[in-house]
Amino acid sequence: MARTTNLSRPIIEALYTEALVLADEVRAVFAAGVREPIAGEDAFVRLALSTEGLKTTTRMMHVLAWLLNQRALFSGELSENQVRLHGALPPDRGSDAGQLALLEPETRALIADTEKLHQRIARLDEAWRQHFEMTSPVRVFQDRIGRELGRLG
Repeated sequence: MARTTNLSRPIIEALYTEALVLADEVRAVFAAGVREPIAGEDAFVRLALSTEGLKTTTRMMHVLAWLLNQRALFSGELSENQVRLHGALPPDRGSDAGQLALLEPETRALIADTEKLHQRIARLDEAWRQHFEMTSPVRVFQDRIGRELGRLG
């Protein structure tokens, strides 16, 4: 049996707060990319920091934009139709394993945290776009068995 629910303002606000904190951490870590290189600094590490920083900040901006659209929907600034037509979360551009290997473990962990948040928001976006219609795996299996038995009988 399908079950329908919806997003709630407290869920969106909690995710928005989480995303803001994570975005601030990302900004602090990747702000080093705008400074002059330090003598002896590995150019490949600097390039990895720059490219992965761009992907990570873009990912966070997409997440924040999606959450801001949802907040605008709750406050009546946008209609549901506007959000459904123009507020989809863009697909993530995953990190490059070779580039990640050059970065410090803390930076890799931060990048992974942003990827996980994006994945969570992507699941919410997909569920919201499908009006949260979810079928129980047990129900799917029972229906399949019923069809097979009906075909045999």
